Amino acid sequence: MTPALLPEIASARAHELIDRFASRRITVVGDVMLDRFLIGRVSRMSPEAPVPVVVFDHEEFRLGGAANVAHNLRALGAAVDLIGVIGADESGTQLKNELAAKGLHASGLVTDPERRTTTKMRVVTNRNQQVSRIDYESDHEVGPVIENAIASQVESRARSAQVVLVSDYQKGVVTRRSMAHLVAFGQSNGVPVIVDPKVPHIDYYAGAALVTPNHHEAESATNSRIVTHEDAQRAATVLRQRLGVASVLITWGEHGMWLNHGGVDGYLPASAREVSDVTGAGDTVIATLALAIAAGGTMPEAARLANEAACIVVAKFGASTVTPEELKQRF
Repeated sequence: MTPALLPEIASARAHELIDRFASRRITVVGDVMLDRFLIGRVSRMSPEAPVPVVVFDHEEFRLGGAANVAHNLRALGAAVDLIGVIGADESGTQLKNELAAKGLHASGLVTDPERRTTTKMRVVTNRNQQVSRIDYESDHEVGPVIENAIASQVESRARSAQVVLVSDYQKGVVTRRSMAHLVAFGQSNGVPVIVDPKVPHIDYYAGAALVTPNHHEAESATNSRIVTHEDAQRAATVLRQRLGVASVLITWGEHGMWLNHGGVDGYLPASAREVSDVTGAGDTVIATLALAIAAGGTMPEAARLANEAACIVVAKFGASTVTPEELKQRF
């Protein structure tokens, strides 16, 4: 089968949508994380075990998970409300500091003293080679008290948003009950809810406007293989019908994307010229989709913008962001 390509977007129309980003507000709900990098040089192997000895030089902190989605949205010009859960710990304080440094406020974060702030600590050489990673996390689902606190933050913050974006990393914030509240809130207030999903929660998202699984997640959720365009089309159709969502966008790495949206069922080839690091590319995709929808773009237009944003970010090292000017240059 020769896949149907999604319609092109004219340069003037792309620029028009991107120019609207700065006047849009997005509420992000999900699992916030802190990425911590311990960076040093390697000159020898350890005599104790077959591992390199890393001589510490400096450390860096970056936003991860839903916090990185919020960072992507802010870099694209949007106003952002971030709702999530942190622990009463040093990492939680550091996460707040990193948010402030990126022009994001932390007043929507709920502190749960019984949980750790999700932190991924990586030991990295000064040549960007990762030696090891240590995860600090409490990934069990939050209880009713925290669910209610999250719901209160949504009720107070999301009414002025054009889109609610759910960033689910399966670290406990997105529960069946909290997701049902988000979908009901979106439907009663006319605000589309879009979801970057995790497979074990796939049935939580029923009624959302859009879900964006990668092809591995789509394979797992539909118990199928995605090798051909027909496979992608079939999986997107199955997911859309199973969940009762308006749209499904399957991201397919170097193969591009597949969108199933009402009468539109089509393919977008990837157009990356250089791939350096795919870390955080999914966060850039969902952020750009949300903003394009908030700016009044159609779903195919939003997919086009998100596809180009992904091509920009994979050429950068680490979880990076895209600016409106960079995105405009792609059109």
